[in-house]
Amino acid sequence: MSYMKKSTQPTRATGPLRATLLTTSAVLLTASALSLTPALPASAADQPDKEPSKSATKKAGPPANMSKIGGPQLGKPGTQVNLGAGAPVLPKDLTAKSWIVTDAESGDVLASHNAHWQLPPASTLKMLFADTLLPKFPKTTTHKVVPSDLAGMGAGSSLVGVKENFTYTVHDLWLGVFLRSGNDAVHVLSAMNHGVPQTVKDMQAHAQDLQAMDTNVVSPDGYDAPGQHSSAYDLTLFARSGLQKADFREYASTATAKFPESQKKGKTTSRFEIQNTNRLLTGDVGLDAYKGIAGVKNGNTTNAGATFTGVAERNKKVLLVTVMNPDSKESHAVYKETARLLDWGFQADGKVTPVGTLVPPKSAKSPGSGTAGSASPQGEAGPAKPAAHATASTDNSSGVGIALAITGGVLVVLAGGVFLVRKKWPLRAKS
Repeated sequence: MSYMKKSTQPTRATGPLRATLLTTSAVLLTASALSLTPALPASAADQPDKEPSKSATKKAGPPANMSKIGGPQLGKPGTQVNLGAGAPVLPKDLTAKSWIVTDAESGDVLASHNAHWQLPPASTLKMLFADTLLPKFPKTTTHKVVPSDLAGMGAGSSLVGVKENFTYTVHDLWLGVFLRSGNDAVHVLSAMNHGVPQTVKDMQAHAQDLQAMDTNVVSPDGYDAPGQHSSAYDLTLFARSGLQKADFREYASTATAKFPESQKKGKTTSRFEIQNTNRLLTGDVGLDAYKGIAGVKNGNTTNAGATFTGVAERNKKVLLVTVMNPDSKESHAVYKETARLLDWGFQADGKVTPVGTLVPPKSAKSPGSGTAGSASPQGEAGPAKPAAHATASTDNSSGVGIALAITGGVLVVLAGGVFLVRKKWPLRAKS
C-alpha cells in the first residue's frame, strides 16, 4: 500500500558489509571512550558537522511527479510502503523531508519518503567524491600542498587542518575527508585530480553511470551552491557503490585516527587525533553509537539541513538508510531518525513487499554474461551472487581474544562491536 504522512591506528573495514556480530567485549570501542579525544585545532573543531552558507532553506513540498528510476512507486510523493502480515508500522516520529530504507545486498527498497526529491546534499555528496577519486591515487602517494590547492573553499567550511607547504599522503587526506568532512582535504585531492572543474566533471559522469539522475554536482565537497542537488535515492546509490571498494569501507568505518600536526623537511614529526563526525559510529552526549553501524557519511549546511547515509548489520541483514533534512527540535535528529528507520527495517525484514529497487550502474556486467548489463531504469538487476564463505572462532588466550579463519572476509572493530564482514552483492566487485 501507499500512504502519505508527515584510536591511534584507524579502525579498518575491508568487506562489502555482510556483517556477523562476534560478541567479544575485550575489543569493543565504546562511545564514552571515544568522547575522551583531545581538543582539536580550532579549524577542525569549531563546527565539525556544519558548513554554513548564506542560503536559507525554503519550505516547499515535493514535486507531484519525480523520477521513477528504481520503480514507479518511488516517483510518488509521500511515504511509500507495502506492509505484509505481521509487519511493524513505520515510526511515527519521522520529520525528514526525504528518506529511504534499502537492503544493501539485494537492492530492495523496503520503504521510502519522497525518495527522488532533489535536495541539497551537504557533505553526503563526499561519498560520490570518494567513490569517483579513490581508485585514482594509491594511498601511499604524497603531495605537497601549495596555496592554490586550498583556493575556492566556502566560508565556514569544515576543515581537518591541512596546512600549506605540508606534505601529506593520500591516506592522510582521505582520513580528513571521511572523519572530519574536511573541505580542505577535498580541495587538495581535487587539485591532484587536475582541479575542481575536472573533479566536478568526473563526479557528474560517475553519477550518470550509477543512474543517479537526481544529482547535479557543482562543488565536490557538498558545500551549498546554486543548482547543486541530489536525492535520498542517489545518495544511497553512492554509498552502495563506494562500499564495494576496500579503501572506502576502511575510511567510512574509521572512528579515530591521527592527522599530521607538525613537519620537518617534509616529514611528519607529530600528529593530533581526529574523530569521525558520524555520531552513530562514535556516539555523543545524548546519543549512543548504533549497534551494528559500519559507516557511511553525514553532512550539515544551512541550505541542506542535516543529511546522513548509514549502513548497519543485524542478524546477517545489511541495511542502508538515508535521511535528508529532518524538521525536528530534538538533538541529533538526523541520527535518531536514521536509527528508528534501521530498527524498523530489521524488524520488517521479510514482512514487506519492496516498493522499488536500487538500480545497478550502466557499466555493470550481468553475472556470468561478460557483457554490459541491460538493466532498465526500473532496476531489473541480475540475481545476487552467493555470499563468500567465512568462519570465525574465538581464542581467549590472546590479548584481544579473536582468531579468524576467513575466506573473503575481514575483522572490523567499530564503536558498536566486532564484525566479520562478508561479501554478497548483485553488482560486479570493484577494487
